[in-house]
Amino acid sequence: MALIKSISGIRGTIGGPAGDNLTPQDIVDCTAGFGELILQSGAPALVVVGRDARISGEMVSHLVVQTLIAQGISVLDLGLSTTPTVEMAVTHLGAGAGIIITASHNPAHWNALKFLNQKGEFISAEEGRQLLAFIQAGNIRYAEVENLGQYRQVTGMIAYHIEQILALPLVQSEKIRPRKFKVVVDCINSTGAISVPPLLEALDCEFILLNGEVNGRFAHNPEPLPAHLEELCSRVVAEKADFGIAVDPDVDRLALVCEDGSLFGEEYTLVAVADYILQKRPGNTVSNLSSSRALRDVTQKHGGQYYAAAVGEVNVVAKMKATGAVIGGEGNGGVILPELHYGRDALVGIALLLSQLAESGQSLLALRKTYPDYQMIKDKISLPPGTDMERLLSKLHEKYAAENCDTTDGLKIDFQESWVHLRQSNTEPIIRVYAEAREAAVAQELADQIKNDAKTRL
Repeated sequence: MALIKSISGIRGTIGGPAGDNLTPQDIVDCTAGFGELILQSGAPALVVVGRDARISGEMVSHLVVQTLIAQGISVLDLGLSTTPTVEMAVTHLGAGAGIIITASHNPAHWNALKFLNQKGEFISAEEGRQLLAFIQAGNIRYAEVENLGQYRQVTGMIAYHIEQILALPLVQSEKIRPRKFKVVVDCINSTGAISVPPLLEALDCEFILLNGEVNGRFAHNPEPLPAHLEELCSRVVAEKADFGIAVDPDVDRLALVCEDGSLFGEEYTLVAVADYILQKRPGNTVSNLSSSRALRDVTQKHGGQYYAAAVGEVNVVAKMKATGAVIGGEGNGGVILPELHYGRDALVGIALLLSQLAESGQSLLALRKTYPDYQMIKDKISLPPGTDMERLLSKLHEKYAAENCDTTDGLKIDFQESWVHLRQSNTEPIIRVYAEAREAAVAQELADQIKNDAKTRL
């Protein structure tokens, strides 16, 4: 069991002793700390709250909502929603902040609070440090009874989100609709089941839903990785579908399956969307240090400049703003289109991918073959208690000092034909080890080599 408090929010497992899990006390304390941050910032004392469908979501939501009300902060409750929908709702509804109740790709016994600022974007590292300070100090001031916050349920935000996507000039609805795409969608028993279907319906796509009951009892591990998508791959073939879609529980990550049941590659979701965007609007791109080189290659093909950011959506967004990027995101299937909003959004990714296929006339498999073929290994090392990460990475940096190393976020070692990136996870007590090369065996060998080097230095 686990509890992780960091500058990016609070995350943990539900149930068990206080101090080792995400308990009601933790939820109240962290919400109150965020409420204090809002009140001291001068932003409107109005917060949008939304959640994915995981089992503990309603319980956590009640605690969050009532804590804010007790602080004199009013709440606009979206109920079941998606992360990108909540992000867009903050600005659309004129709120001062947002809270998304989701543990994203983590299993069903996890939950988390993700905090948004007045722009509907994840709070900065500095705001995160202030939040942690408020939580640690514990001197939260609550409102007098006459000044309690108000509560209102808000409906229609997913519909608004889809309307805004369809209004984008880059989304070519008139070319998509005649194609009558047939799609299989793995909704992973969460809010993908109430957001992806209406988007596909609006684009005249036929769809078959897998795991479409919105109950939070995930039919498989909810992270959209190859090992978890076997049912989707087989159904795409059985249904003779054009392709398959997998989203995570809060619908900010998008993975695709080709018509032959092969995986398009989670890393290539952003690559394909960027390729389409750059054909229309040449410019710069951004992804994080753990993302595929393929985005760099595609960007350079279109005459743009590629930039790498530290892992984490807030870091990618900051780099996108600094470089004027026209498209960006993360290699975990996260697409960020500034024209819509600065947040990973599987729904806009779907609409742009459909536009790409409709305009090109290609199948998804044919499209995949047009991109540089890199193979990535995503591995991890469990961290013993008390691990000195800074010391460990420093030792590894010394060993590979002759290579092109980047210490912006952990340690990335760039070799001529491959790279490896080690960094401590913000969401789990592990070191993430990502390696990429032209061949999977070479990438795996590199990952194993670095893991062994790290373990001998723990």
